[in-house]
Amino acid sequence: MNIGEIELSDRKKIILKAVVDAHINIGEPVGSKYLAEITRLSCSSATIRNEMAELEELGYLEQPHTSAGRIPSDLGYRFYVDSLLQNYNLTEQEIDKINLLLRAKLSELDKILQLATKLASLLTNYTGIAVKPKAAIVSISRFEVLYLDRRSFVLVMLTTTGIVRTKTFRLGFDIQQEEAALLSTVLNDCIANLPPDRITLPLIVEMEHRLGHNRRLVDPVIKCIYESLSDLDEGELRVEGFNRLLQYPEYSDINRLRDLFDLLEQKEDIFNIISGAKRDNVNVCIGSESDVDIMSNSTLVFKMVKNKERVVGAIGVLGPSRMDYSRVITMIDQLATGICDILSSEDVLMSGQ
Repeated sequence: MNIGEIELSDRKKIILKAVVDAHINIGEPVGSKYLAEITRLSCSSATIRNEMAELEELGYLEQPHTSAGRIPSDLGYRFYVDSLLQNYNLTEQEIDKINLLLRAKLSELDKILQLATKLASLLTNYTGIAVKPKAAIVSISRFEVLYLDRRSFVLVMLTTTGIVRTKTFRLGFDIQQEEAALLSTVLNDCIANLPPDRITLPLIVEMEHRLGHNRRLVDPVIKCIYESLSDLDEGELRVEGFNRLLQYPEYSDINRLRDLFDLLEQKEDIFNIISGAKRDNVNVCIGSESDVDIMSNSTLVFKMVKNKERVVGAIGVLGPSRMDYSRVITMIDQLATGICDILSSEDVLMSGQ
């Protein structure tokens, strides 16, 4: 039997939706007698029980214990999200909190994502996450050296992905403003637009030759460039409100909670889930739908953040599969849309430094 080809009857859809809604609210297996009381179906609890048994056979429900009621499976949650979800209308209080983000007038993407992550956790009562994706091949497209005084300068690096990195250098020797300008010229002439593996020893020797008696600037500057490009290549995962998961029985096992924390610490699996997602919609990754075992009984809801047409990150929440999907999806959609509006209308630096 191919589950994907089965069309559920209207009654099965109503019962499945009622089971999911009830399980989200009470956190316990749901029985037929309880459903008979809360649904408007003109049928007996015995009929509902038979329908629930068929939904279990089809894979939409599970029975954790022989004598217990039923809970939604990952397939049941997926059908609920895709076909049964009702629109959620934000409350005035929720709208006001989201508008805090829009009124903040922050000038850096990192700070915008930091505030949005806290809001996502606060508004949903789950763990908020924000992702800045790994860059494929990054190089510095332009260097600027800002002279501060005879013992210090700021190196400004604009990457090919539009991200800005800055580094202040404190020197043990004197340089003049003209020498700082020469350093900027040499960097742009020799290594601008080159990936790290093409910044070779001959180029470094050429830079030292052109800088003359200030050749000692080359080593610390090259080291800074390598470190900056390495940081960008790793990507970034920001997490807020992880301790909120402690209140949910799904995470009462401390070992399971520790595994989930390790998942967020290591980042790679989360990056992989998000990198394969749809760019224009809210994405809902439910439990076993991912290849990550630790995600079992958990759901990741997120949406890409774009600066005009270019994806610059993602915002979302991680929580139990038993979550209020209608409310969470609406929240994440509104937050991501708000960030995109900020990025398209403001002069935002793509850096937190």
